[in-house]
Amino acid sequence: MTKSSLARSGMLSRPMFSRAIALSLGLALAGCGGMPTNRTMYSTHQPVVEKVNYSLDVGTGGSGLAYGEQSRLVDWFEAMGARYGDRIYVEDPESNPATRSAVEAVAGRFGLMLSEGSPATEGNLGQGRARIVLVRSKATVPHCPDWSSNSDFNPNNGLSSNFGCAVNSNLAAMVANPEDLVHGATGTTEVGVRSTKAIETFRNAAPTGGGGVQLPASSSKGD
Repeated sequence: MTKSSLARSGMLSRPMFSRAIALSLGLALAGCGGMPTNRTMYSTHQPVVEKVNYSLDVGTGGSGLAYGEQSRLVDWFEAMGARYGDRIYVEDPESNPATRSAVEAVAGRFGLMLSEGSPATEGNLGQGRARIVLVRSKATVPHCPDWSSNSDFNPNNGLSSNFGCAVNSNLAAMVANPEDLVHGATGTTEVGVRSTKAIETFRNAAPTGGGGVQLPASSSKGD
């Protein structure tokens, strides 16, 4: 016997019938709260690239960096763990080429090249001072994992809210230069040399069998 027939027969009073209907609607709406809504084939969770600037002020002179500043710059790079993907800028109010060359020599020890220009930093530089800026990028995928769509009711045929979290999180963790996720690597000379280095090494290597096959010496003994 249905609720409406119970109500008509007097076995279920009108207030009780209204409360039962409200409870049924509430349970139905609660079940729709975790329904998948993404009907595309793209994940709603994409890597986000953030940049952080670190700076070090150094003393300069006519021939480049002042005495002892080059060693201090090396220690700073080591403490920062300078690595591939970091960008190094030189902010020099005097625009002394010797200062840039001295910083470039230190950065070259860590496999880094200087970038043109310089990002905006706080504070003014006085005479005889230059600022070394290290820009580091980091890629993360916010709000992953995401199990908010926990309902089996899926009339929209949508993707799970956690779709793409594993792939994009692994990509963000493994990419050497997070900026490549934003605009890709540009076709500079550095990229070309790096991409062909392994091929040139393989082609220039001498064949392993060039010296012939060396057979072990054998000896026979009479009875």
